[in-house]
Amino acid sequence: QVQLVESGGGLVQAGESLRLSCAVSGGIFSINAVGWYRRAPGNRRDLVAFITYVNTTIYADSVKGRFIISSTNDKNTVFLQMNSLKVEDTAVYYCGADTSESRYWGQGTQVTVST
Repeated sequence: QVQLVESGGGLVQAGESLRLSCAVSGGIFSINAVGWYRRAPGNRRDLVAFITYVNTTIYADSVKGRFIISSTNDKNTVFLQMNSLKVEDTAVYYCGADTSESRYWGQGTQVTVST
């Protein structure tokens, strides 16, 4: 069973940077892609970025040019480098891993961007 643990969230000021990490364990070879998602209060959970097992990446328009998703060569850790953070980036950020059968979720990490 795939397990995901996010870390790296926190409180920062607008314009600053944060790097989130997602530790992946269990069934790594069954994973086709890993994504970062976020849910702001009152909103649905939306895709921020994802990376496939061949390192293809896709970004939401709202974060293009500011966020970078990457992974270690062994795929055990997936990062989200977040630069030039904005107040509207405030949300709980989740790591999600897709296999051919299911999507697995981490517990989430809070990112708060203040003015």
